[in-house]
Amino acid sequence: MTTDLSGLAGFGLPIVVLLLGGFAYAAWEDLREREVPDLLWQGLGVVGFLVGYVAWVPYGFLSFFLWTVIGLFVLQHLFAWDLRLGPKGEPYADLIELVVYQLVIVIVVGSVFLFGLGSGGVPVPVVAVLVTVLFARGLFEAGILFGGADAKALMIAGLLVPMFPNPLLTLPPSVAPITHYLPFAVNVLMNSALLSVSVPIAIALRNLHAKEFHGISGFVGYSIPVDDLPRKFVWLRDPMFGEAREEEKTIETSEDDRRRRESVAKELRERGVQRVWVTPQIPFLVLMALGVLGALLAGNLLFDLIFLL
Repeated sequence: MTTDLSGLAGFGLPIVVLLLGGFAYAAWEDLREREVPDLLWQGLGVVGFLVGYVAWVPYGFLSFFLWTVIGLFVLQHLFAWDLRLGPKGEPYADLIELVVYQLVIVIVVGSVFLFGLGSGGVPVPVVAVLVTVLFARGLFEAGILFGGADAKALMIAGLLVPMFPNPLLTLPPSVAPITHYLPFAVNVLMNSALLSVSVPIAIALRNLHAKEFHGISGFVGYSIPVDDLPRKFVWLRDPMFGEAREEEKTIETSEDDRRRRESVAKELRERGVQRVWVTPQIPFLVLMALGVLGALLAGNLLFDLIFLL
């Protein structure tokens, strides 16, 4: 078995253990509460930022400067600095962040243009972290990464392990070395997306067993007693209750969601409704934790499968 821990700032196995441990805890909290404390991402982010200096300080001022820029760029997503602006400064928070994004992109891309990429120039992990942040933020703004914790998790994975070119398991020669070119966090997300295919399959099997499978809807939802609604992490879909979909957009915490489900269940019982059709709130960090493990062991699972077929 070939083991290459490059891209781990020289710390190798401890960083892998920290990454796996952090995502395992996040997955547990997401499964249990559908909410992950910001302190976890802040702690992992600071550790990843500081550990990165061990790799880049010996390579001169350019590497030191660029790692400082990109590390602080990631960390600003993890701390609520906008709240310190107060009510008067809050409207300017988005503008300030936009300026920061533009400035960091100009610095990194300009440095690549002036000094090149790789040995003697801009470290590849710096570019990998920048791509990861832009990728995560873009998916979050597009609504593909629904929770802020998912986007933060992706950024943290990229900061701790910017690149991981050689998976720990030996792969057949027919598998393209895609991990040499994609940031580690991109491989993690693609693995998570591939693993998410198991969710509709599991829902369909549940409905088949309960003899409630009805076409396409049988892959995305199932029915539960109204009395179970407050205890389940689900979205109500049928019967539709008021402006439920709009209300979902305003929910910020798992406690807000639980109170809403309690209120909805109470009113449905008063209307004589016995069962409701729901869709599950997917604990995506569980899939991301599995995606991290898959990326470490086998790289990009999707491309592995494509090139093995």
